[in-house]
Amino acid sequence: MAPVKISHVVSFSSQDPRYPVENLLNPDSPRRPWLSCPQDKSGQLKVELQLERAVPIGYIDVGNCGCAFLQIDVGRSSWPLDRPFVTLLPATMLMSLTDSKQGKNRSRVRMFKDGMVAHTCNPSTLGDQGEWII
Repeated sequence: MAPVKISHVVSFSSQDPRYPVENLLNPDSPRRPWLSCPQDKSGQLKVELQLERAVPIGYIDVGNCGCAFLQIDVGRSSWPLDRPFVTLLPATMLMSLTDSKQGKNRSRVRMFKDGMVAHTCNPSTLGDQGEWII
């Protein structure tokens, strides 16, 4: 299955002006991360991304830049606003506590394949109208 392009950013919680969330839209650009605003001390970043089309999700490759944990939830643009997203990848550790404290192994790629994701989100199980929002 070929990679699916991210259409646009729906919303985000924070961004560093030097490393904006739009860096996620161009995977071919030199390794430019999306980072939080230096004044943001929440310890969390959230983003909603819209994919260009609805497709079954069988795997996800994630490039990390200092993130300790990751959770991926998905939904459909056609869903009512009060319908919660479905967890595709439960909270997963990307860096150990030691690595996080020492600033080691901050830039890795993790690959999650079918069977590792909690739900292979395919149009037949979640409805086939609208695009995926991650």
